Amino acid sequence: MKLRKDTWKSSKIGDVCDTTSGGTPLRNKYEYYNGEIPWIKSGELHNKYVFDSEEKITEMGLKNSSAKLFPINTILIAIYGVTSGTCAILKKEAATNQAVCGILPNENILNHEFLYNVLTYRKEDIFKKRVGTYQMNVSQGVIRETEIPLPPLEEQKQIAALFQSIETAMEQVDGQERNLKRLWLRLVDEFVSDKPSFGNLLTGKKLQSVNYCDVTEKIMRRIEPESYGIVKIIGGEHLKAEDFKIRTWDTVGKDPLGPAFHVLFKPRDILYGSRRTYLKKVALAEFEGVCANTTYVIRANEKVLLQDLLKHIMLSQRFTHYSIGVSKGSTNPYINWKDLDNFSFQIPDIETQKKIVKVLDEILEIREQLKQQKTTLKHLKQKLLNEILG
Repeated sequence: MKLRKDTWKSSKIGDVCDTTSGGTPLRNKYEYYNGEIPWIKSGELHNKYVFDSEEKITEMGLKNSSAKLFPINTILIAIYGVTSGTCAILKKEAATNQAVCGILPNENILNHEFLYNVLTYRKEDIFKKRVGTYQMNVSQGVIRETEIPLPPLEEQKQIAALFQSIETAMEQVDGQERNLKRLWLRLVDEFVSDKPSFGNLLTGKKLQSVNYCDVTEKIMRRIEPESYGIVKIIGGEHLKAEDFKIRTWDTVGKDPLGPAFHVLFKPRDILYGSRRTYLKKVALAEFEGVCANTTYVIRANEKVLLQDLLKHIMLSQRFTHYSIGVSKGSTNPYINWKDLDNFSFQIPDIETQKKIVKVLDEILEIREQLKQQKTTLKHLKQKLLNEILG
């Protein structure tokens, strides 16, 4: 694509677009709600395209409010609170509440897809222009005064098509990753069931029924991280749902350590979040670090159960439902180690376990590759945004 940036003009949004903020029907009028007209709120602008809304209003509700019915391809931009600057393209006629401003470009001058990319690129600049005390907001005037590049219309369409092709590739990669995740979890759940199955690998195999605490051990290595030379600290926020990899951490010495962070873990230890177990926080450590005593450090008895298979078992629905059932407390439920003892499951011989692990881990490896592809595409898009619109 050859762009002639030296010939580009610039314009204020208000000179090439109509802008209108949303409104709110009266809450005490029941007949204004539960209608057919989508009524979009700022929190629903999390994807590029908006097709519908959770709440809907009636024709009467629309008439008796300051809300306006926006046509397809209107750019919706959040103007209140922490979502200020977030935008999306409307793909169905809809009204919005007062936290959203509608921007309708003159398509003879400004392509809506191009405008969306410009506003996405300028999101932080718009966010910084919030004013107010109790409810920070970006005024419609600020939106109208925002300067944007205005290439020839054909170049706008080419630029929009370029970014759309990258976004389409990202969506395809994301879809493949989600499908693999569903396959992985289905295979795990079928294995950790009352009647275990795993393709042909369990056919004719004799399975052994075991209790969780009989084939695992909770490791408690108490240390002083500073004197031991530990660098990485893992808190509950660093363990992500259904993700064995630890991708972020804190550093010893950066902030004062709480008294609970004295449990050493080593590579290939399993870390398990014992609070709110429904979050399914299970990780396989790839490095040495320290965690709190509410994060269990676990090792399998590998004469009976492979560590690499245990990590999958602990993400099964059956294990999660059991852990939730025996957890204590309501506000921040937790599970005691001894309460896991009555969780029983069936396992085959070690050689068969290795074959099962190979299948499951290969699925995870492909998922990881797809995540990296998506990250690469995101970086490519940002680089092009900087080069084209910067």
